Amino acid sequence: MVKHIILWKIKEEKTAEEKQQIKENVKKGLEGLLGQVPGLTECHVQIEALASSTADILLDSTFTDEEALTAYKTHSAHVEVADTYVRPFMEVRMCLDFLV
Repeated sequence: MVKHIILWKIKEEKTAEEKQQIKENVKKGLEGLLGQVPGLTECHVQIEALASSTADILLDSTFTDEEALTAYKTHSAHVEVADTYVRPFMEVRMCLDFLV
């Protein structure tokens, strides 16, 4: 199994209302990939952060193996979600992939 953890920070110029809508869209879009992307076994998006946090969104996903994670990166459903709801709105992205 492979864990794929992402932290994002939404662009600062977005209003609180815009940030909340972005968070909801990211959550719905990414969690909706479960069952569409082969090898993706778990997908949880956390959008309710404490005030002490320095990131706005966390993706915690699990894949069967490294090959499934690699395929996910170019899977059409993932690319559509990323290009529509994620990439245009983020200023920081951090990733940690590891074996479990």
